[in-house]
Amino acid sequence: MQPITSSSTSDVARRSVLATLILAVLAIFSHTATAEEPKKPEWNGYEIQNFKVDGRDGLMVLPKTPAPGKPWIWRTEFFGIDPQADIALLGKGFHVAYVGIGGLYGAPVALDAMDKFYDYAVKTYAVNPKVVLEGFSRGGLYALNYGIRHPERVASMYLDAPVCDFRSWPGGGAGSQGRMVKMYGREWAECLRAYNLNEEQARAYKGNPIDNLAPLAKAKIPIFIVCGDMHDWIVPIEGNSLVVEKRYKELGGEVVLIRKPKAGHRPHSLPDPTPIVDFIVKHAPAAAGTK
Repeated sequence: MQPITSSSTSDVARRSVLATLILAVLAIFSHTATAEEPKKPEWNGYEIQNFKVDGRDGLMVLPKTPAPGKPWIWRTEFFGIDPQADIALLGKGFHVAYVGIGGLYGAPVALDAMDKFYDYAVKTYAVNPKVVLEGFSRGGLYALNYGIRHPERVASMYLDAPVCDFRSWPGGGAGSQGRMVKMYGREWAECLRAYNLNEEQARAYKGNPIDNLAPLAKAKIPIFIVCGDMHDWIVPIEGNSLVVEKRYKELGGEVVLIRKPKAGHRPHSLPDPTPIVDFIVKHAPAAAGTK
């Protein structure tokens, strides 16, 4: 047996140090890989996926467990504002969708963009072909006009202090006694550009939702409306929600209107959104192969 020399001792020590370093590096890389795994974006505790459709920002919030038939609700404007009903519906298995089409006031160009988003959502997420359209404020123009264009794609509508006639807002007439003409002059000019109308043409325009509810009634699309009472000076109910309620009932359509006493334009929704949610769930489209 040969004696251990200082040289062999040094080699053993070097090998030991090298092995220790290798193990340390491997541990660091292993820890780094685990620590840097991206966390999925969330909205109120639910996964949210962001994307672009034809250059426009879109999103889809995913329920933890989709309901049978994969129902979804599409907020047409002001995503995230007073979202009580949206959050409650996520808990019941609904997807929640949105695409940015602001500044177009439900004009045909907006509906064309909505067509592209609809096609993308149905193809990518396999959600139900019938959607719940949710129109807050000016979003009412988008929801109603899109439903009028495609009644076969709509399960129900939830409208909240909705604009149903752009001559009322931002035009300042049809119920608002001219109050909004000066205050919302910029929006009125923007609306005219979106529809490619001049002032005279806009005042005589017959393409507003209040004048075109028949396709919705014929398709038996149920409508749920929440709005402030006579104190909404922005989108007065007498030129919007009350007109829709009256004319839709005359056409044989199902419409429920909740008037919040002494309430203005906001806040939207209800502190307890149960009546809204129950209505939407009741009229949710059935899963394929069921009645």
